[in-house]
Amino acid sequence: MIKASISDNGNQLVIAEGEQRVRFHAIWLRDNAWDPDTRSVSNGQRLISLGEIPADISIGALQVSGDEISITFQPENRTISYQAKWLMAHSYDGESAHKRGWLRQGIETWGSELNDQVPVASFDAVQSDTAALRNWLHAIERYGFAKLANGPVYDQALFSVVELFGYVRETNYGRHFEVRTEVNPTNLAYTGLGLQAHTDNPYRDPVPTVQVLYCLESSAAGGENKVVDGFAVAQRLHQENPEWFDVLSRYCARFEYQGANDVLLRARKPLIELAPDGELIAVRFNNRSAAAITDVPFEDMELFYAAYRRMAGLIDDPSMEVSFRLEPGECFLVDNTRVLHARNGYSGEGTRWLQGCYADKDALYSKLQVLNLEIDGAQRAGVGT
Repeated sequence: MIKASISDNGNQLVIAEGEQRVRFHAIWLRDNAWDPDTRSVSNGQRLISLGEIPADISIGALQVSGDEISITFQPENRTISYQAKWLMAHSYDGESAHKRGWLRQGIETWGSELNDQVPVASFDAVQSDTAALRNWLHAIERYGFAKLANGPVYDQALFSVVELFGYVRETNYGRHFEVRTEVNPTNLAYTGLGLQAHTDNPYRDPVPTVQVLYCLESSAAGGENKVVDGFAVAQRLHQENPEWFDVLSRYCARFEYQGANDVLLRARKPLIELAPDGELIAVRFNNRSAAAITDVPFEDMELFYAAYRRMAGLIDDPSMEVSFRLEPGECFLVDNTRVLHARNGYSGEGTRWLQGCYADKDALYSKLQVLNLEIDGAQRAGVGT
């Protein structure tokens, strides 16, 4: 049973459901109205600016009918209806004191225990079955990476992976890049050397948020791929020494890449990035592209390097990594703001040919949310028939 009342001389709406009691400001309610004069019916975008809402907006009257709450705003004398379920789902009245480094709901950190349950889907399944695609994208949201198996084996097949959810982000490397041994390479990724776990392109702002690595040939010995959960590394660092976590999230590191074709890229960002309310939103680590650190005060530089060293040690810790070998037609996708990737060295005998490209999370999450709405809506419709 929903109960509603007016409080604070019309400045607040109070909703009570069972033992839960939440408040909403009149200005928030009016700004978030969904009537056709406030929001476009076709796309949900606002049709009015905040300046068009009276600064002295208040709740003059209200009426409750089942799950619907009708509010009359003054001085507009406009009545707008709200669904109590929607209001409760968007409540901002509650405990808001987050600990630094908190993670949003749905993210699951991991270590080497995930070796036995690497998230993987079949290419044919995700192409033909929306539920399979939704589950695969959800795994990427949850773990920050996932594999795809049984894909086609031809040049630039990786584009068909990106087309499942979004668009290729072109860089100075082109729409895609080759990962195989080259003579006089411009990047260490193009040699047979092993690579420490890292995030890609930290010298860009904004950084590419999704990376796809697709295997076309794999007969050389070695070259196993490895992934490390940067969020798990950050959490462990915080548990061991909050000062280490704080110094790496408070100051910026610098990254730089100078390659062929007159390319010089620079960025300054923290190794551990937090939102203003303390949410852990990104990790950056790439020893090959690290530039001189100049944004840390003299008195904190030793602490910064102690934290930096420990972060690197955790990234190299076998208990933090998941390892797998890619065969032709297999690929994996990583959230490049969270998951670090690496590879073992491989020999000059045989062949190893991977292709990579970048995309962005906004398209991936958009596709996931659309699929959630479609599938959940279809399931509810099925239950009701």
